[in-house]
Amino acid sequence: MTRPDFFSFAARAVAGAGLCLAAAAAWAHNPIAECKATDDTTVQCKGGFSDGSDAPGVTLDVISYDEKILVPGKLGEDSTMTFKKPAGEFYILFDAGPGHVVEIDYTEIES
Repeated sequence: MTRPDFFSFAARAVAGAGLCLAAAAAWAHNPIAECKATDDTTVQCKGGFSDGSDAPGVTLDVISYDEKILVPGKLGEDSTMTFKKPAGEFYILFDAGPGHVVEIDYTEIES
């Protein structure tokens, strides 16, 4: 490889790495979930991402403090899930994959 070819290759490699980093930043988004009581016995949760995208099909489980899944679920086409409020203490786990998890304690559910 001649010297000009090496520098040309290096310049392309640096430019390619920069484009990859820019693309990764553009795809970065954080999970968002909120839950509210629709009445005394029912809770509705909505999940999505900070970039405004919805999350249909993403796992949303209701879990007791002793780690038993009380209500297994997935968000519907409208990125919501409605369930009967369990008795006792629980939390809601919105799990969109590694690094994309939100936990909501029952005390944080909006009335």
